[in-house]
Amino acid sequence: MSEENSVEALLEEARLAAAMPPPEERFRLREAAGFSRAHIAATVGVGRSTIANWETGVSDPTPPARLPYLRILKGLAEIYPPPATAPDPVAALSTETPAPTAPPVPAAFTGLETLRGPDGRAIEGDPRPCVRCGVETTYQSTDGRPLHSGALCQPAAPAPAPAPAVTAPAPAPVPVSPVPARVPTRPQRRSKSAERAEADLMGLIRSAVEHEAERAGGDEDAALNALIKRAIPDVMHLFNETRATARYEYTAYPALPDVLHKPSKKDPDQIWEARPAYNNPAYSLRAPERDVKVTALDVNAAYLSALKVWLPIGKLEHTTGSDGVGPKRSGVHLITPAEWTHPHLPNPLGDRDEPGALWITDATLRLLLRLSGPKWALTEAPTVHESWTSGATENFLDALRKLLVAARAEAIEAGDLLTLEYVKAMYSKFVSTMGESQHNREMVRPDWMHNIHSQAYALHCGRAYKAHQAGLDVVALKHTDELHVTGGDWRKVFTEGRGVAELKIKTGDGKTSGEYLVGKVGG
Repeated sequence: MSEENSVEALLEEARLAAAMPPPEERFRLREAAGFSRAHIAATVGVGRSTIANWETGVSDPTPPARLPYLRILKGLAEIYPPPATAPDPVAALSTETPAPTAPPVPAAFTGLETLRGPDGRAIEGDPRPCVRCGVETTYQSTDGRPLHSGALCQPAAPAPAPAPAVTAPAPAPVPVSPVPARVPTRPQRRSKSAERAEADLMGLIRSAVEHEAERAGGDEDAALNALIKRAIPDVMHLFNETRATARYEYTAYPALPDVLHKPSKKDPDQIWEARPAYNNPAYSLRAPERDVKVTALDVNAAYLSALKVWLPIGKLEHTTGSDGVGPKRSGVHLITPAEWTHPHLPNPLGDRDEPGALWITDATLRLLLRLSGPKWALTEAPTVHESWTSGATENFLDALRKLLVAARAEAIEAGDLLTLEYVKAMYSKFVSTMGESQHNREMVRPDWMHNIHSQAYALHCGRAYKAHQAGLDVVALKHTDELHVTGGDWRKVFTEGRGVAELKIKTGDGKTSGEYLVGKVGG
């Protein structure tokens, strides 16, 4: 390129950049054209998450991708002008018409910066009303006040138009109870965008399977081995993509307390996950008369279901007593549990030999608190001695979970075993390597790993309690996916099928497969 052309290109970029349209208009133009973020990203040479950040105001376009991105916006603005009745948000694309100015920010709120950790990520806490816009936020400023970061504040509602003059006396108003205004946390228009984003990511899953199948030349075992080897980087890429427009920032490498550190590579940390290994003492395979029919049930995708769990998203903070326990906090807790006096039901703490205090996850604590409540009244509430917790959300991994659930369902419907096993490898390895693992260096969150494991066990115990309430006897509860029941029709309690949250009769496991006989040895 000649020097003259280079200068002209720089000047063109400067003219366009000076009139960059606001994030919401960038979003509107792409949506109007029906382009996906992945399509725009590939055209300008950046990642899909970068386009998402430009459209949500998290960041602004920078060279070298800025100029082609600006040219796309300018062209789309000419093709898809805004509605005539609305203020013209694309006037910023014209160098002749100045962009509309935002309402002034009170002096007390200018110059505030978001509180961030050593890794540069925003630290979050309990949700509180933002001092600037009044909408709930988990972010805070460096001086501790709840405050949305930058342009993330909800726009102020326009002032109502003055009422027309009334010439005749108006009837007395009828008193009504005030109804608080409901502020949507997300614009309704995001639904179509989310569907398109999920379709893009589903395409990545299909492409990976097709690529490895083609490379293996029809050898399905070789293709599966290749997919399993790439499962960790692939699922981390999907995770990052589903986080592109997420509401919550998170800490990928928090400072961890000693209880979450492994003393050595071979030794575990101090967290007890409450893994169930229950056998009802009233039944035995070794009884002389085995005349009780038991059905062994298999739970589908237990860890996939457990991705919906309350996870701490910031730096863990130490508290004593029950100060760290709350509906929107999560982490790990040192407790002394109450005695479990129900041998006919699995202990929610699993098969534990040592009495006394122990460190458990928030998922296990929530289960214990539910079981001590008036609905179940199966035990007393545990005593909480200390905790390491932070502000939490239950939906942190929900976008990834829904994506993998959809991919799994599609594979089952198509009879595609290769994709089914690939998806299973992705979610299982995602959970198992998010702690202190040499196989995944993108995050170190053993607190997440333990909470997801414990959530899978808590859900499994919940199935046993549900079966018992429906009149079935629980004969055994093992791992995260094996429930053995007798005494009635289990299909009246659980839905049969291969879908997530459905159960099917277990097959291919020797004596405990399908239906088998045991003897009654207890009262």
